[in-house]
Amino acid sequence: MPEFDANRLLNITQKLPKEDLLYELAELFKIFGDSSRIRILSLLQQEKLCVGEISEILKLSPSAVSHQLRILRQARLVRYKKVGKEVFYELDDDHIEKIFEQGLEHIQEM
Repeated sequence: MPEFDANRLLNITQKLPKEDLLYELAELFKIFGDSSRIRILSLLQQEKLCVGEISEILKLSPSAVSHQLRILRQARLVRYKKVGKEVFYELDDDHIEKIFEQGLEHIQEM
């Protein structure tokens, strides 16, 4: 059995994010694990859209789109703005766009 440098391993361990942060990160990545949500995020990278528009473009029912948007909203990946009677959705911030773009870039390099 090889000998390990205990100080080196301790140093590595101390640099790790806290366990609860890693759990939250895993939960965030689970949100990206659904193709409907990914498609919605991809659309919202282009511009703000309402449920009806997203539904029409993706050929999904409005209730399915609303369900996915609720999940994305709870994960703080999208936000909404009311304009009159209409509700428009957009990406919550530029971090979401960066995560999405880096994921696409990684896949395209494979």
